[in-house]
Amino acid sequence: MKKAHFLDDAKVEKGVLTVSLAFKDKKPVVMNVKLVSKPGLRIYLGVDEIEKKRSPSILLISTPKGVISSLQAVKERVGGEVIAEIW
Repeated sequence: MKKAHFLDDAKVEKGVLTVSLAFKDKKPVVMNVKLVSKPGLRIYLGVDEIEKKRSPSILLISTPKGVISSLQAVKERVGGEVIAEIW
């Protein structure tokens, strides 16, 4: 999420994860986060389905190449499990 500019800083100290959200023009970049996949219902999308999704939100996708954003998944032509939707 730091590469996608949603987080300003992330660090781990003594097993505690501390993150600070990014701001643009004194407004937070992340307005809302919705969990998509749940333990009882996993949602998977292929790269073609990710490309068809046209909205201002960005998906966090768990792929064989790691957890990446939908923009990066389209560039690398990989699909996977949709973890969350951020807008």
